[in-house]
Amino acid sequence: MNEIDLKNIVKKIQNAQAEFQTVEVKRSKTQATERLFDTLSSFSNQDDGGVIVFGLYENEGFAVTGVDDVQELQKSVMNQCEQMEPPVRAVFTVAEIDGKNVVSAEIPPIDISERPCFYKGKGRLKGSYVRVGESDQHMSEYEVYSFEAYRKKYQDDIRPVERAAVSSLSSDKLAEYLKLLKTDKPNLSSLVDSQILELMSVMREGKPTLAAEFLFGLYPQAYFPQLGIIAVSVPGTEVGDTDIDGSRFIDNQRIEGTIPDMVDEALQFVRKNTRKKTIIDPDTGKRRDKTDYPINSVREALLNALVHRDYSIHTEGMPVQLSIFADRLEITNPGGLYGRLTLDTLGKVQPDTRNPVLATALEVLDVTENRYSGIPTIRRELKEHGLPAPEFRNERGEFTVCFRLGDEKGTQNGDIDIVAFCKTPRTRQEIAEYLGLSSVTYAMKKYVQPLIDNGRIKMFFSNTPSSPNQKYYSGSVTAN
Repeated sequence: MNEIDLKNIVKKIQNAQAEFQTVEVKRSKTQATERLFDTLSSFSNQDDGGVIVFGLYENEGFAVTGVDDVQELQKSVMNQCEQMEPPVRAVFTVAEIDGKNVVSAEIPPIDISERPCFYKGKGRLKGSYVRVGESDQHMSEYEVYSFEAYRKKYQDDIRPVERAAVSSLSSDKLAEYLKLLKTDKPNLSSLVDSQILELMSVMREGKPTLAAEFLFGLYPQAYFPQLGIIAVSVPGTEVGDTDIDGSRFIDNQRIEGTIPDMVDEALQFVRKNTRKKTIIDPDTGKRRDKTDYPINSVREALLNALVHRDYSIHTEGMPVQLSIFADRLEITNPGGLYGRLTLDTLGKVQPDTRNPVLATALEVLDVTENRYSGIPTIRRELKEHGLPAPEFRNERGEFTVCFRLGDEKGTQNGDIDIVAFCKTPRTRQEIAEYLGLSSVTYAMKKYVQPLIDNGRIKMFFSNTPSSPNQKYYSGSVTAN
């Protein structure tokens, strides 16, 4: 950066009265007396690097206190940079502000193949940090492992399952897989089946691999109880919201089995807990069903979560999470984006593959295409469905995809429209559909119950509020 860039950073800090994800402030006037190892590590370990600004005092509103000895400060910073592994190469800039020198040290990101950068005095595990907002936090053991797994190309999907035997696999599924593998492959077909299974990492050291169990296993969760899907439907927009009866979940299910089995069962859960509208084409008069979310996009997201999740020993207790809220659907898997892939390049470049054997086998089984088309497909189908673009989050060892519903009719029209709508007695389902909401309980709690409380809407069966035949009305209607 140049002097103008540095002055702009100082101005931004002072206006916001805060440090940032990529900016750290130090008061040091002569040398870097404060230990910088944590910040040097965290900035080096993030893709955007970071900038340390010397000569501002946070406790006085980030006032410019200045650096008296610029050369001594630079030497001190460089000395600490040399104590990092790999060594950090800071780039310095000096700018005069209010007659005082302010110094910046730009900390470049190190290549992902060399991460984590850590303070040698503490070692890799205790000396590695990650930047979270404006603070430096210790990397977890799993975060350190994730970098090592990429650098050394660990393949956790083909680790042998010590307690398992070939009898734990479905012979029919194995036979079908072998048949597909041999198709148009004369060299492979010349091998005996046991050789093929070893060659394709279905078996290793005489034991089924993790991939084999999740492709062909009779019950994979016998060996990995938590490697499934936890699916919940929530009566609101946040976990902890309750319905009018105080229930925290509309539906709550643990989904197990092989990857294809889990995908199928999870899609059934989504269909059961989201809405399906019947649309009549005004030109042709033909009827068609329209779901809240395009099912094929949900399937792609579920497959991505199960195929590209982390299967290391560090995440054996972490299931994939499928959460349906009143306004969105989220799928979260353990293991952030792998390798050099970033949120900006997601779906645009060919990514590194965390579990290549698992991905390739599912391609052979015609479960996935394995052509990196999943994210583009999701984006296209959501747009065609009239929904907002998908949101992706990559946060400290977790990756989340979020599908949001469009604007709620109820929030656009306001309460008065609900009152007008209920001049004709309406069921809970009819009101939810009018509001454009998939969650009936959320619609009742959020929009209808306040109107009942202030007397603007009444219940047909006021003595039995939870009656399945309950209807809601405004105006003068005689209850039965």
